[in-house]
Amino acid sequence: MTSPFLEKVPFVDLSWQHEPLKADIAQAVEAVLQRGDFILGEAVAAFEAAFAAACEVEQAVGVGCGTDAIALGLTACGIGPGDEVLLPANTFVATLIGILRAGATPVLVDCHGDTALIDLTAAESAITPRTRAILPVHLYGQMVSPRGLLSLAQRHDLLIFEDAAQAHLAQREGYWAGSVGQAAAFSFYPSKNLGALGDGGMLVTQRASVAQTVKSLRNYGATRKYYHTDPTGTNSRLDTLQAAVLHLKLPHLGGWNQARNHLAQHYDNSLKPLAEYGILPLCNDSGAGHVYHLYVIRVMPNCPIDRTTLQMAVEAAGIQTGIHYPVPCHLQPAFENLGYGPGDFSQAEALSQEILSLPMYPGLTLAQIDRVVSVLRDQVMQASLSPKAV
Repeated sequence: MTSPFLEKVPFVDLSWQHEPLKADIAQAVEAVLQRGDFILGEAVAAFEAAFAAACEVEQAVGVGCGTDAIALGLTACGIGPGDEVLLPANTFVATLIGILRAGATPVLVDCHGDTALIDLTAAESAITPRTRAILPVHLYGQMVSPRGLLSLAQRHDLLIFEDAAQAHLAQREGYWAGSVGQAAAFSFYPSKNLGALGDGGMLVTQRASVAQTVKSLRNYGATRKYYHTDPTGTNSRLDTLQAAVLHLKLPHLGGWNQARNHLAQHYDNSLKPLAEYGILPLCNDSGAGHVYHLYVIRVMPNCPIDRTTLQMAVEAAGIQTGIHYPVPCHLQPAFENLGYGPGDFSQAEALSQEILSLPMYPGLTLAQIDRVVSVLRDQVMQASLSPKAV
């Protein structure tokens, strides 16, 4: 049981963000109420234009969620049955589900242990004559190397479709997340760097034809009202109310991302003394371009305390943590038919047993981070004085 005298540190706290914007949010919602354009209203088009400009892409299309952005986006890019799409085993299942919904075949590959990002060398080894696309996941707020992606795609004539659900306005090597390939998917789940007050997603693309197709697919396959040309169309429209709130938040996103990066640097510096005890943050290869949707450490095999015990002790001290993700995609029961099994992706499997996500959000204070690190240090030091349980 957590002591009532210990300060609790939440994993995510959105009140810091919404409280100062409460009046503006109410005004934005009231404007939609007055117009009554709840479906594909004025605020949707305005937010689409603003988000496309922020990502430095030509087009953006609001949809119901990030998974829909992947599925509809891949379809609009011409990816479907018979096509193989490369993706990392270490990702949220929505990435894989989006590929399946497009009718394509997901081909999983391993990741790098130090960053958790897709291993492009492993991806290249998995290419077959049926491989049409690579779907890199810009995980935890850090982009996969654009130069590496573009080089691989050019060598093998692959379409790049980015999963940027955790990388709003992340940057690397002169590129913004979403601007590297032909198209990309974003999620606006409430806890994302740019979060709605419910579900929402966005497809961004450099190609007007792809955007136009997704606009049709998201609205029952209609190119205009009551004129339906695509039988695979569905209902996946970003709500006008959500678009209004997201448009209001967008100008603040850059500052929020900078705050996340600053907090991550404090974590990095504070955790350095624990490196010799097997507590290692994932590497940042993007500098200030890493937007730290999550701050993730590894509890290595040489750590005197195992991850489960450490997580329980930290939680008992009032500090919320998470694991992203405890089961790699290839070991999920839902995807047994893909034919993968234990041992196929050693790095992803090792990470699933080592990673621990610590509290991270712009309203987090340095004092709270110091408390998190202090609790980690105390647990590791205490465990180092006694034999590690087997």
